[in-house]
Amino acid sequence: MKTRVPQLAKRQGIIFILSAPSGAGKTTLYNELRKNYPDIQLSVSCTTRGKRRGEIGGTDYHFLTDKQFDALKGRGDFAEWAQVHDYCYGTPRKPIDRAVKMGRDILLDIDVQGARKIKSAYPDAVAVFVLPPSMAELKRRLSTRGTDNRQVIERRLANAIGEIEQRIHYDYYVVNHDVEQAVRVLSGIIEAERARVSRVIEWYIEPLRGKRRQVSHEQRNQTSRSG
Repeated sequence: MKTRVPQLAKRQGIIFILSAPSGAGKTTLYNELRKNYPDIQLSVSCTTRGKRRGEIGGTDYHFLTDKQFDALKGRGDFAEWAQVHDYCYGTPRKPIDRAVKMGRDILLDIDVQGARKIKSAYPDAVAVFVLPPSMAELKRRLSTRGTDNRQVIERRLANAIGEIEQRIHYDYYVVNHDVEQAVRVLSGIIEAERARVSRVIEWYIEPLRGKRRQVSHEQRNQTSRSG
């Protein structure tokens, strides 16, 4: 059980991006992370692929036809969209903008193409890449989950190599060898980003009460010298 910390400041909401090759276990990590951070909202993506066993429309994805997807894309309703594994995926823009404005954190489970576009549109977003312990372990996980045939698994493994190469463009990486340890690392990232002074809009504690004041580099140097 997490101890409730007094609210000393109002801050903007944080966009957390979580990317990983198929089979790396990011869905498991997110579900475990939600136990510690139930306040983090999950952005529900839109997709043109069919439902997998156990998936729920509106919870796991918004399942759309090609025509419905193209209509949303044409209206500019996606913060980003991309074609992955023969299907289209898109991130609705309105929930992201609403969360940031209201000071609520939101998690985007998106691929490397989408992450690059979100970071371009929202520079303050925090991108985390989940790595498997090894390619052999990734292949084992894909083979045992029972949702794809051999041809699809081989394609996913080939795509994983290119996706892993993109990790250098992320802010953080997490190795999912042990779920409990990986969740601890993710929790540390969340706590650190929530404590960034640059995200504060207004302070609630004296003598800092009031809106954030921009301090120039010269003023910081003068303060350091006077100290």
